[in-house]
Amino acid sequence: MIRLENVSKTYGSGAHAIQALKHVDLHVPKGSIHGVIGLSGAGKSTLIRCVNLLERPTTGSVQVDGEELTRLSGPSLNQARHQIGMIFQHFNLLSSRSVYDNVALPLELAGMSKSAIQERVLPLLDLTGLADKADKFPAELSGGQKQRVAIARALSSRPKVLLCDEATSALDPQTTGSILELLKEINQQLGLTILLITHEMEVVKTICDRVGLISDGELVEEADVGDFFTAPQTQLGREFLNDFLELEPPGALVERLEAEPSVNTHPVVRLAFGGDAVATPLVSRLARECGVDVSILQAKVESIQDRTLGLMIAELIGNSHDTRAALNYLEAHDLKVEVLGHVQRDA
Repeated sequence: MIRLENVSKTYGSGAHAIQALKHVDLHVPKGSIHGVIGLSGAGKSTLIRCVNLLERPTTGSVQVDGEELTRLSGPSLNQARHQIGMIFQHFNLLSSRSVYDNVALPLELAGMSKSAIQERVLPLLDLTGLADKADKFPAELSGGQKQRVAIARALSSRPKVLLCDEATSALDPQTTGSILELLKEINQQLGLTILLITHEMEVVKTICDRVGLISDGELVEEADVGDFFTAPQTQLGREFLNDFLELEPPGALVERLEAEPSVNTHPVVRLAFGGDAVATPLVSRLARECGVDVSILQAKVESIQDRTLGLMIAELIGNSHDTRAALNYLEAHDLKVEVLGHVQRDA
């Protein structure tokens, strides 16, 4: 449904040129919810604005529902944009218009009759939980209600694609949850393809089927959400995951970590495991079969959509032969094993 190929975006020229996007390839299948996550300034907003050509790429191809948008301009581009709805962090509602009239605005601009507009708007107010707010004005609404108005307005042209630009960043956690539930419902009921950008891992965890990680204008990692949370492939991905899970070794231990093993050290590991491994008593088996003691420093279990993810930070205490055997044992049982460092054994 959405396909970007070799998309780059450069602002300025010469010595002052800033390359906001660098050769991005992205495919979002029809009916899916795809997230793009990254730090501030990584290029997320530029990326999503290139999809509807609010920002025209410097190079590359942008296709939506099989149509090459970069070849369009003027009326033909405006017509193509009717298939692409967009919602923003700060709602962008007109304060002088009621909820009904804000939702109706794109249809008025398209020249639809009042009766046709009403037939389109009222079901959208029902869908977004705003049927009793039709005559209210934005100043009378909560942040979550304002975003629901923005969603209804974005859906008024019956788009095939919905772009979400940090759509929950201005909302509290409870309201964020309700907006994400609404987006999921819209995705399922209308078959709408959703591309969203965010810096919040909770959003990715809750709603997305697949996620891409952008850094310095490059899409550096892409995976199904369950795989990303279980085993991110880049250091930045691991940092996002660790910040979200708040699973880091204690500070006092970090100060003692050594990069390389020696005769008198043992490893500190971060383990990620899913599926059957969550319910398997691997720690007790590890101690019994490999002859090591396992000191669990932190552990937690997360539900990632329909998958269960277990995470643990532990010391594997034993001689170098036994700890190596323990690491091999863990890897053989499909655990993702990251050695964080080594610490001196107690005398």
